[in-house]
Amino acid sequence: MFGCIVAGRLVQTNLQQVDVNKYVFELPEAQTINHIVVFLLGTNPFEPGYAATVHLLWPNKSWQLLGMLSNDKPSAIFRLKATPGSENNMVGPTAELGISIEPIQAIEQQMQQQQIQQQQMQQQNALVPAGQQPSSVSLQSAKQIAERTLQSLYDYATSFATKPDESMGMFGSGAPVQVLPVKVFEDWYTSFLRKLQRDPATSMQN
Repeated sequence: MFGCIVAGRLVQTNLQQVDVNKYVFELPEAQTINHIVVFLLGTNPFEPGYAATVHLLWPNKSWQLLGMLSNDKPSAIFRLKATPGSENNMVGPTAELGISIEPIQAIEQQMQQQQIQQQQMQQQNALVPAGQQPSSVSLQSAKQIAERTLQSLYDYATSFATKPDESMGMFGSGAPVQVLPVKVFEDWYTSFLRKLQRDPATSMQN
C-alpha cells in the first residue's frame, strides 16, 4: 500500500505491518539521509474518512511526526536531520519510518498541533542571538536581553529629561529632580516594537 524512496537510493518495498493499521519501513544508514519521499502505491486507496500520519523514530529517541498522506495528497517529501554525533559512528544507525492509518479528523488535529509548535519554535529562534543554538539559551541570556532593553529605554528617556520650573509647583522648588514627558515612553515603545517586528534578533542584541 505504501512505498518510500530515500534520496539517492532505490525504492524501498520492505514495508512491515506491526499492528492494526500501523506500518514501518527500516531506514539503514539513517545519518546519510537528507530527504525521503513517502507515497501511496495506488493499489489500495484509503477508505473514506481515513488518512495516514508519517512518523520518524531515531534510535533512543521518541517518535517524531513528519506529516501526513491522504487520497488527496498521496505523496509527500520530508527533509530529515541527522541526530547529533551520528556522523561519528563507524556503522550508521537504523531509523524507522512509521505510518499510521487513522481517521482524518484526528490527523488534522495532530497537524494543527504540529503547526502551532513549529510557529512557537520559530518565534523562540527569532529571539536567540545569532550563532547561538536555541537549546543553549539560559537565564543569563535572558538577563542580558532584559538589561539591554532597559538600558535602551534609560538612554532614550534621559536624553529628554528637563529640570522643573516654578510653574510646576512643588517640583519647581529647587529639588534635585528631573521630569520626563509621558510621550517619551510612548515613542520609545512604538520604536522598539517596530524594530522587533522588522528584525527580532537584531533588536534583542542592540
